[in-house]
Amino acid sequence: MNEYPIEFHPLQPFIPSGARLLMLGSFPPPRQRWSMDFYYPNFNNDMWRIFGYLFFNDTHYFIVPEQKKFDREKLIEFLSEKGIALYDTACAVRRLKNNASDQFLEIAQYTDVKALLQQMPLCSAIVTTGQKATQTLCTQFDVQVPEVGGSVETLFADRHITLYRMPSSSRAYPLKIEQKALSYKQMLEELTILAKN
Repeated sequence: MNEYPIEFHPLQPFIPSGARLLMLGSFPPPRQRWSMDFYYPNFNNDMWRIFGYLFFNDTHYFIVPEQKKFDREKLIEFLSEKGIALYDTACAVRRLKNNASDQFLEIAQYTDVKALLQQMPLCSAIVTTGQKATQTLCTQFDVQVPEVGGSVETLFADRHITLYRMPSSSRAYPLKIEQKALSYKQMLEELTILAKN
């Protein structure tokens, strides 16, 4: 028997109508680290603080008041309005340690990202949020891995797709929220999802 059982993705892809941006992480953390039943559920992960900061100038915007959890319904409404889809680059993994670190994730089954894009005819950009997710995606599209904060262009079914690599929202990536947010701000402004100010 394998010491490390295969763990299948616990969530369905989140693909709102009219999605223009697909955000891909690597794989959700273990269930005991979840503060809600949605993407980036670990309360110590700063993804939703980054979005709160950029769109509402409030890192606590998506946090349920006086609770250590994110507001799933508020996030779904916001992401649907902005046309932001979510999934991960792996749909099955083995955890070599019982934590959320990409370093100890062994991918057992890759996500068919091109199949996801077929469901999103208006999507012109994919963003990865960490090293493993970026490497996995670039292998699928046979492109060079961009530097953190950078991007590369590719073609999919005659559609121009920009692949962005953003800083990891994990606190293991040692950068303040405001500094991480600068890269996300530039990307979201280029895609006109965030108004320039």
